[in-house]
Amino acid sequence: MSGPAENLRGAGRLAGRVAWISGATSGIGEAVAELFAREGARVALVGRRLELGRAIAGRIAAAGGEALALSGDVSAEADVERSVHATVERFGRIDILVNNAGMVEVRDLHEYSEAQWDRVMAVNVKSMFFAFKHAFPHLRAAGRGHVVNVGSISSFVGQARTPVYTASKHAILGLTRSIALDYAVHGIRCNCVCPGITDTPMLWEHLNVRPDPAAALAERLRRVPMGVALTPLDVAKSILYFSCDDSAGVTGTSLTVDCGYLTAAEWNTHEPTAFQK
Repeated sequence: MSGPAENLRGAGRLAGRVAWISGATSGIGEAVAELFAREGARVALVGRRLELGRAIAGRIAAAGGEALALSGDVSAEADVERSVHATVERFGRIDILVNNAGMVEVRDLHEYSEAQWDRVMAVNVKSMFFAFKHAFPHLRAAGRGHVVNVGSISSFVGQARTPVYTASKHAILGLTRSIALDYAVHGIRCNCVCPGITDTPMLWEHLNVRPDPAAALAERLRRVPMGVALTPLDVAKSILYFSCDDSAGVTGTSLTVDCGYLTAAEWNTHEPTAFQK
């Protein structure tokens, strides 16, 4: 009978695949890394906090998977290039590129410095250019490459006091469509997952500028038909869908995962929903 490690390595929708994942040391990226490993992928975890990446890689290894923790600033091309090279050196290939790294600055537009504008755009958008540029030869060599960019509901609508974040998320959706159009000839599909309110450190970074962050979250969730925040795993499952043959034939599109947030211009949940019980 096979042991747990053998089961994890040999089974799953991503068996034999290698995934490069940015922003993989917390939140959605962490959930993607662990889910992909459970589905049989070998995963490269790219993030600024190497110690957190190593801890996640250790958990994956303990469960029988294979993971490589890599440190780097995704807004720096040399760091991205090194991480792609290290991934291929360790695992021999890259089949899946998950561009998940992101950041937010909470302030009105006139309060931004040029450096603050450039930093948000570099982390949220330019990093995807760097990652695709250096991973492209390996995605092409894989025969069937998958690129998943993480956008936001802010890829479609505005959000108070986050103008640069909103601009960057709109740009991600356009970049996704361009990659899908230009690289289908090479067997590469590119799609975008657009989460709503997700319980991640970045959400709390946004909320913590408010006097009562918990009350601010409760107020926002009253505008969500399901009445709850997404978990990182909820979003990771959608990223998995775009990273395997379950989504064969789907490219250049987006999937909104938002508990119904964008279904209406005005909405308030007046009583607990079944999802809150």
